[in-house]
Amino acid sequence: MRSPAGSGASAAGVVAARCRAPAAAAVGRRRTTLGPVSTQRVYVARLAGCAVFDPAGDRLGKVRDVVVIYRRSDAPRVVGLVVEIPGRRHVFVSIGRVTSIAPGQVITTGLINVRRFQQRGGEVRVLAEMLGRRVEFVDGSGPAVVEDVAIERNRAGEWDVGQLFLRRPKVGSSPFGKGPTAFADWSDVREHLDPTSPQTAEILVASFSELKPADLATTLLDLPEHRLIEVAGELPDARLADALEEMPEDEQVHILDRLGDERAADILDAMEPDDAADLLGQMPEGRSEQLLELMEPDEADDVRALLQYGPDTAGGLMTPEPIVLAADATVAEALAVIRRHELHPALAAAVFITLPPYETPTGRLLGTVHFQRMLRYPPHERLGTIIDDTLEPVPADTPAAEVARNLASYNLVSLPVVDGARRLLGAVSIDDVLDYLLPEDWRLGGEDEDADPPARTPHADTAQTGTPS
Repeated sequence: MRSPAGSGASAAGVVAARCRAPAAAAVGRRRTTLGPVSTQRVYVARLAGCAVFDPAGDRLGKVRDVVVIYRRSDAPRVVGLVVEIPGRRHVFVSIGRVTSIAPGQVITTGLINVRRFQQRGGEVRVLAEMLGRRVEFVDGSGPAVVEDVAIERNRAGEWDVGQLFLRRPKVGSSPFGKGPTAFADWSDVREHLDPTSPQTAEILVASFSELKPADLATTLLDLPEHRLIEVAGELPDARLADALEEMPEDEQVHILDRLGDERAADILDAMEPDDAADLLGQMPEGRSEQLLELMEPDEADDVRALLQYGPDTAGGLMTPEPIVLAADATVAEALAVIRRHELHPALAAAVFITLPPYETPTGRLLGTVHFQRMLRYPPHERLGTIIDDTLEPVPADTPAAEVARNLASYNLVSLPVVDGARRLLGAVSIDDVLDYLLPEDWRLGGEDEDADPPARTPHADTAQTGTPS
């Protein structure tokens, strides 16, 4: 993905809308001619997710947060950005390396230290820690909550926290009402709490609303321990379940243990059965049985069925909820089922045809109809006439390595799993096998977590920003 670094066109149009300041703030934009850095006021909540490019237009990553340091009498100074680079690794990019911040894109000098970002004492992350803090207007007009923070370049060429977007307490009795909003400079307010006090989790959850599950998981694990649990407590069950499925299993267990049994059971209900079984398999038997008793009976039955198989077998990897239809179902009916948005692409690639019953364990497996094959036939065509019966299913005790070989040998994205009577028990999809084959730390980019932490001297690469007061 490329963008002309010097042009006014956005290179990341898909995120440009998120990177614009609130409409009410447009009047407050200020422009100067201080060198090559754009001085347009930028609101941090809208900057999150914007693409970061080098001078040649090559995409380096995306913005995840802005790092500031507090000063005794002046507004906090921006010292850099937290940028996510390929491998989902978060690194620090000094603000001195940033040459342009514009709607939809950030341009840098292209020099990035790829060591993982570690927050130091005195540093504050705007999204993770500042949004949601309570402040008081110095004129005595009452309290407010910080909902967004603007950063601006001052006359000395340094980036500081500028205008704050605030929300005052609501005045009406309506449970759905919100308080009025206001803009204020840093000097117009003072904080209720010290700079290390936590923000309200609700606002941080809102800032994560557009993240994909894998990105949300990475972002959550990057939060301080107490903040992680607070935010997890505010996330909807389905949203948190999606994020947990993208985390290492020890982190999943830790988070569920901190949320309490009732909430943990609700989240397990929302997870895919195979992921829930993998998670419960990491817990002591008494604890896992306790959570299974609290789950919905249908969901718990699916998970119990999976727990009887070894984690490195086809039965342990499979999902018990593939698409199952009768032989007299039509192509149109099959395509309607595939259209369901909650289906994973790998499971939507094929329909399994069985004798009744049509819920696992089903009647005898007759064969498979692939999605691409359906597209070659009219909507009224019966699935029984286009079955592929050459694909051999695998028994539930088949080793995972053999399942992987079968998928690779026959260019498949899913494989049926059957019992001794050839009844369909579930299907193993390619993503399940990849999770098994990849190293345990693949979500961390495969780097050595035992390595020494980044030796980032106190803003050694931020000389252009000046010395913190």
